[in-house]
Amino acid sequence: MSEEQRGVKYATSFREQFTVRGMIIGAIGAIILTMSSMFVALKLGALPWPIMFVALVSMFALKALGNTNINEINVTHTAMSAGSMVAGGLAFTIPGAYMLNPDADISSFALIVVTLGGVILGVIFTALIRKYFVVTKELPYPMGQAAAETLIVGDEGGKKAGTLFASLGLAAIFTVLRDWFGTFGGGVVWFQRMMGYGSLGGMWLSPMLVAVGFIIGPVFIGVWFLGAIIGDFGILIGGQALGILDAATAANIKSSLGIGLMVGTGIGIIIKGILPKAKEIFGPMFSKSSLGEGVIPLRWAPIAMVILAFLFTVLADMGVVASIVTIIGVWLATSMSAQCVGQSGINPMEIFGIIILLAAKAVSSIGQTEAFFVAAIVAVACGLVGDVMNDFKAGYVLNSDPKAQWIGEVIGGVIGAIVSVIVLFVILKAYGPEAFGNPDMFPAPQAGAVAAMVGGISHVPAFVIGLIAAIILYIVNFPVMTLGLGVYLPFYLSATAFLGGLIRFIVMKAAPGYESRGTGQIIAAGLLGGEAVVGVIIALIQAVMIMQAL
Repeated sequence: MSEEQRGVKYATSFREQFTVRGMIIGAIGAIILTMSSMFVALKLGALPWPIMFVALVSMFALKALGNTNINEINVTHTAMSAGSMVAGGLAFTIPGAYMLNPDADISSFALIVVTLGGVILGVIFTALIRKYFVVTKELPYPMGQAAAETLIVGDEGGKKAGTLFASLGLAAIFTVLRDWFGTFGGGVVWFQRMMGYGSLGGMWLSPMLVAVGFIIGPVFIGVWFLGAIIGDFGILIGGQALGILDAATAANIKSSLGIGLMVGTGIGIIIKGILPKAKEIFGPMFSKSSLGEGVIPLRWAPIAMVILAFLFTVLADMGVVASIVTIIGVWLATSMSAQCVGQSGINPMEIFGIIILLAAKAVSSIGQTEAFFVAAIVAVACGLVGDVMNDFKAGYVLNSDPKAQWIGEVIGGVIGAIVSVIVLFVILKAYGPEAFGNPDMFPAPQAGAVAAMVGGISHVPAFVIGLIAAIILYIVNFPVMTLGLGVYLPFYLSATAFLGGLIRFIVMKAAPGYESRGTGQIIAAGLLGGEAVVGVIIALIQAVMIMQAL
């Protein structure tokens, strides 16, 4: 069944999709997931995508209540998952301020302003860029596709449902053995020779990442893996083996080049994709916007941005210039996030925060704490955008009303902003600022990376080269965002995703009928869902254990 046929089949009215009971379920789920996500992000330095977990929870809850439909389920899980990534944006940035200065004076009120500001900017830009990335460019959004496939197959039942839930169960069992019982060690098969050069060479034993590679397909994955070869074999290993670079310089060039490629892609997106369509994309801020059955007027958006600039300047003490740079930077960063998530399923929100905080520092005399505020606003907005664009992709497949999803996003995002700030200060009160960065308590590695980058880009020439190259490559339609990810990310992630893309390529060539029936996509959705669901469940259990220790 094609996406258009599915859309017709699952079409329902706004009132059937956006329901009081759905929002109550979504709000309760958002509170629980936001709390757990804050603890897990600080403790483990990772945050599993919640979309598969919330899709299944919403489906079972609403089917138990009866008289539901697949789009009510989709709108409900949009609200439920939004707060999780808001918590991630906060946890991946703000603790860095305490790592650099345990006496940092951050008021809860200022942090609420910062977090809600990120949410407001995130919901504005998701409304504006949804059509461009989901409909016009038709990016894969593997997590969103998998969620839609899961809901469809679960709703229809039959043989396909058996295939889906069998693969989901196998992935779930594997993940429990790997993450809970430690059956496979750290879950990574290391290549020792590569590690001798500082390369995290190996392969992560992850059904989810193999599935992501399969769903994305061989083209994007091939470019992603090319970036990994350039970053690890070319710079880290090659540079040191030839005696051109020492270990520290090679690592700095690799990370700076990767960041430059991603920033350049963001600029390329704006130059080629967004500015030529500026009237279509941003016109709704000055008129009415038809996002769905009904109308969401976004004429308030410019006023909201001016108010936010004022609040950031006065209440967060960021200054006028840094506040304006931050709001403009969110425009750039959310475009990068939407592209990155759409092509790879990965959302390095703290990296986007680092990029904009460096820009703010370059043009203003912003203080250290305020620099973390900039990073937090951007990371929160990007986290929200990445999550909800997956939801919008699922909604596009299912013909959900974007207006209903967007309102659900607003509800979940606001809940996430308030709950995440409360949880962060509870941890701060209970353990003190020294807990952040402490490997035995809350390592918060992403926040540590933000803290390390407050001083600036580690290798400026590599960054500039990457930036210029990415702008040119994007303009000539080369998928350079995935190239930058491959350069920047650890090799073991890229290798596993490449395996999934390679399997997809082999299936396409050897068994085209199997591919056309969509069986591979269903199996991939199950593998992705099994690890994602179990990952969230384990995260919830760990969060409860941590909270009990408080």
